Amino acid sequence: MKSVEKSGKNVDEAIKAALDELGADVDDVNIEILDEGSKGLFGFGSRGARVRVVLKYDPEKEVKRFLRDILRSLNLNVDFLIDYSEIEGTMKIEFFGTNVGFVIGHRGDVLNSLQYLTYLVANKERTTDKQIHVILDAENYRERRETTLRNLANRMAKRAVSLHKNVVLEPMTPYERKIIHETLQNHPAVETYSIGEDPHRKVVIALKK
Repeated sequence: MKSVEKSGKNVDEAIKAALDELGADVDDVNIEILDEGSKGLFGFGSRGARVRVVLKYDPEKEVKRFLRDILRSLNLNVDFLIDYSEIEGTMKIEFFGTNVGFVIGHRGDVLNSLQYLTYLVANKERTTDKQIHVILDAENYRERRETTLRNLANRMAKRAVSLHKNVVLEPMTPYERKIIHETLQNHPAVETYSIGEDPHRKVVIALKK
């Protein structure tokens, strides 16, 4: 976390100097008074105040800055809206614009990678038990992809039964594999499990024994 130490004739002056350097408001920081200073006696032995001001980590601001830098560097005509609920621990980000297809990428590969990086930014100062769940979407891609995966799962389950052999799907993200598992969890003839290591981990649709 970014912090500065500043001195002044009094505490208020020292705090103001620190806030000016950080470009922050008092609500954005934590303040530690290192030395309240002293007027001395009859004007002698006076000592200025000294404070340490620490900038609070604001996940929404940091994510907004991160995404804008990424989009600017790629020269994409894309903007986004952030819906962040600290109580629920969820940050939903929706992209829109003329170049939004580039943000999605092939089968969502760019969107998934960007979602992971955004998750790291949002949770930079978080403990493991207070992680922020980050969801990136564009043009309702997540819902459309989920429908595609559920249809794929059912179709490949029929194939496994028809051929009497296991079917191995293409590598998928953890989120996508979860959809496959959930879709077939109550299937009467097949079961699913995953093999391999990320990012090449795959779902296997196997006949029940």
